[in-house]
Amino acid sequence: MTRTVFVGEAMLELSQDGSNWRLGYGGDTLNTAIHLARAGIETAYLTALGTDPFSADLKARWAAEGLDTGLVLSDPARNPGLYAITCDEGGERSFTYWRGESAAREMFACEGIKPALERAASADILGFSLITLAILPETGRLALLNLARTVADRGGMVVFDGNYRPRLWPDRAEAMRCRDAAIAASTVGLPTLEDESALSGETSGAAVASHWASLGCRQVVVKLGALGAHLPDGTVIPPPEVLRPVDTSGAGDAFNGGFLAALAGGGSVADAVMAGHRLAGWCIMHRGAIPPRRDPGRKAFPERTV
Repeated sequence: MTRTVFVGEAMLELSQDGSNWRLGYGGDTLNTAIHLARAGIETAYLTALGTDPFSADLKARWAAEGLDTGLVLSDPARNPGLYAITCDEGGERSFTYWRGESAAREMFACEGIKPALERAASADILGFSLITLAILPETGRLALLNLARTVADRGGMVVFDGNYRPRLWPDRAEAMRCRDAAIAASTVGLPTLEDESALSGETSGAAVASHWASLGCRQVVVKLGALGAHLPDGTVIPPPEVLRPVDTSGAGDAFNGGFLAALAGGGSVADAVMAGHRLAGWCIMHRGAIPPRRDPGRKAFPERTV
């Protein structure tokens, strides 16, 4: 069975439900990890939470989704971060964050990190994002990149998503430096054209793919939003249908989950892209970054039942 480890920051999530607010959870790499766990892929999440009741609830809810929480470390001096999602009439989202004291920022200094890293180093698939790097101090970034190189050197798949959030970085130059270091340590790249355009000015999927490949990332799929995805061979596969989204939160993360689950199951890149499109399409028709499954008892992608 494929063993997968994703690394990152998970937060409490406030999402709108009419005139009310609903408390859930989310985080880019966590969202992908949950989708993989729902698909029956053995998936663990490496992060840190606090010792507060909210942290305990998060860990229990992730375990109920099938996620392995054995790599969730504890920091008694910190709590989970929090973010709120607001959406316009077209479903396009914006975020407000309270994450300065998030426990995940110090995960690489937590008690238990050494055995956690040893376990993560044996994963078949390791995943992280530019947001993961953004929240970490330099020592944590170096430790994560070393972990990525270790997994890649033993023949594992290292997946990197270049999620760029300008407010997390002091300037674009530092963000690009960290992004390029992560690309060089990865084997599969899942960038989004919108993020790449904001960060480095690239305006086409082909240009983004070329840059990532030039740094050594062997397989790059560029997410183009409603236009589809740019494949390593240069073709573009559009989504199977045009949708009017309710909430675009987590769409790229859902694409990653569908894509990686299909790839791990032996599907072609084209098949994996279509699986990613379907899961992303299901996600944007529901509120929140990680919507509940229609049938929690199933270990199949929700999009297969929509």
